[in-house]
Amino acid sequence: MSGPFRFKQFEINQDRCAMKIGTDGVLLGSWTDISNAESILDIGAGTGVVALMLAQRSSAEVVDAIEIDPEAYEQCVDNFEISPWGDRLYCYHAGLDEFIEEIEEIEDLYDLIVCNPPFYSESVTSGDLQRDQARQNDFLPFEELLVGVSVLISEHGIFSTIIPFKEKDDFIRMAASHQLFPSRCMHVKGNPAAEVKRVLLEFTKKEKTCEVLDLIIEIERHVYTMDYINLTKDFYLKM
Repeated sequence: MSGPFRFKQFEINQDRCAMKIGTDGVLLGSWTDISNAESILDIGAGTGVVALMLAQRSSAEVVDAIEIDPEAYEQCVDNFEISPWGDRLYCYHAGLDEFIEEIEEIEDLYDLIVCNPPFYSESVTSGDLQRDQARQNDFLPFEELLVGVSVLISEHGIFSTIIPFKEKDDFIRMAASHQLFPSRCMHVKGNPAAEVKRVLLEFTKKEKTCEVLDLIIEIERHVYTMDYINLTKDFYLKM
């Protein structure tokens, strides 16, 4: 069994989770705007890494998470409990649709909702149901995600996510049909010669001009750009 993944202020056990710590989650947790976040919801929390990063960065009293996979849910709860912010973090064992149904009257909406969603729109079967569930958006289609966000987000709230760049235009069109509009966008490249593979997107209920930025992660193998270092230095031990 491998040991925990250590960040500067917390650590993550991930041996029971199909999806391990990856660049996407760390980017989302680092980039998301927490300036007005008094209540946070992480949809599909996995190990809990994004929720923990947001707990570290913010003073939000409520940092909720939902996770449908039983093994990942139990590990997320454990990771929350051993963190310095265990009193503010809570994970629900539920799918997004169940979570909404269980909340009979949604009065306390969330100021910030984040999701690092399953990103393979193609049905690729590895033979490992847990891993497929974590990776394929058949298990949490973008449409279902956006419906849920539109129900749970506060009037002035923010929704932040990371998806494959090739899905960007369709995702933005889908979001607009639920009155969610892009306000910030960051295109992510692995190195200067690489194609854009990921895009970080922030949505609000107000239509405005979307700020578009670019991020390159590495100049060459294991030589990181200053932009990436500045974004992630509060978390990675060697940054």
